[in-house]
Amino acid sequence: MQGFKQFLMRGNVVDMAVGVVVGVAFGAVVAALVKDLITPFIAAIVGKPDFSAIIFQINGSKFPIGDFINAVVSFVLVATATYFFVVLPVNALTARMHREPPPDPITKRCTECLSEIPIGAKPCAFCTSALQA
Repeated sequence: MQGFKQFLMRGNVVDMAVGVVVGVAFGAVVAALVKDLITPFIAAIVGKPDFSAIIFQINGSKFPIGDFINAVVSFVLVATATYFFVVLPVNALTARMHREPPPDPITKRCTECLSEIPIGAKPCAFCTSALQA
């Protein structure tokens, strides 16, 4: 029993459990977005929000492929909504947070001849004018 307790108290297991719970809750939000907003919008444009009535027969056997089409359309809509409403904003936020500061300059411009010279130079190597520190 002690080993099981140690297994449960490891950080990875707890993090994974929290991730699953948040994922399920987020899945419900995305499913509601698709069901309540996106699917009616598509129905307003196309005219059919539901394909469950599509059935074909071969030798008297019925193949209700409409439910499968509904599941595929729902999957595509959920994946699209997840990508545009979660993945893109999180990637943009992560990129913004991990920007590296620009490197320190290694050259400067001479005020007289405007040539590029090393940052530590005192006279200009091209026009020999004295540079300010």
